[in-house]
Amino acid sequence: MPTIQTVDVTQIPPKLKHPTIFQHFDALNAGESFLILNDHDPKPLYYQLLGERGNIFTWDYLEAGPQWWQVKIAKKPAATQLVDTVGAIAAKDLRKAEVFKKMGIDFCCGGNKTIKEAAEEAGVAEADIKAALEAVEHQTQKASHDFDSWEIDFLTDYIVQTHHHYVKETSVIIDQLADKVAQHHGNNHPELYELSQKTHAFLIDMDSHMMKEEKILFPQIKLLVQQKRGHQDVTIAQGIISAAIKMMITEHEVSGEDLRFFKKLTNEYSLPADACNSYAYLFDKMKEFESDLLLHIHLENNILFPKALALEQA
Repeated sequence: MPTIQTVDVTQIPPKLKHPTIFQHFDALNAGESFLILNDHDPKPLYYQLLGERGNIFTWDYLEAGPQWWQVKIAKKPAATQLVDTVGAIAAKDLRKAEVFKKMGIDFCCGGNKTIKEAAEEAGVAEADIKAALEAVEHQTQKASHDFDSWEIDFLTDYIVQTHHHYVKETSVIIDQLADKVAQHHGNNHPELYELSQKTHAFLIDMDSHMMKEEKILFPQIKLLVQQKRGHQDVTIAQGIISAAIKMMITEHEVSGEDLRFFKKLTNEYSLPADACNSYAYLFDKMKEFESDLLLHIHLENNILFPKALALEQA
């Protein structure tokens, strides 16, 4: 069995880490692989590799902390290199994101999977997903935003003004409703007490998460774009964007787990026979909130972050 080369990332100067790894990857023949060893999770590299090379590799954790992370990176055989991930498919055509959503496929936090992998995870036939995606292509396309073509500094403003603004306004409504419904119906439906408590904590985390994006990550991305446009006086701290994106992606994954927990706790937001108007309104708002957050995370994970990482490296 041939020996697989290991690249100890901790021994490479910071400015050369990603270029060195890209050189090793580009030197691979289809089907070959190498290992990287690092002292922290190299997930930002995954998104940069995906953004600059496309879905032509596999990424397997052989060791995942707490002291060392070892990842096996392999170049896919030529026959499988052209297979898009569900995140990439959704980024190119938002109508297809709606297909994934209706079929219970996570295209934002779990957007790095192929259709085959996503189908197996969701318990849906791969052929059904492909048929639904093909059907969308024959529909008349309504006017919609082509997010993938936008400059990323403009996309950050859109996310803040649209999705962050929505979260801040709706969080107050949901938090108050969850408490009110738990007080009135908790005796008959004790799960509402847990829903109220967990929702309150979830919304606090969301507010903190958005503040980090608005105060740290997004301003740095805007500076990066200014630098690209020739503003020589712009200074960006080395690695701050990749480090912030790593944190944001981790928090997105936690948010995705929270959304799945809320759906399980409420039996997919099913209303009991004794539900009042406030009860129904709470569940409607939570479903609406989930729908908005899925698109919100999709815009960041599948469009904004890969482009920002690629630009930072360039």
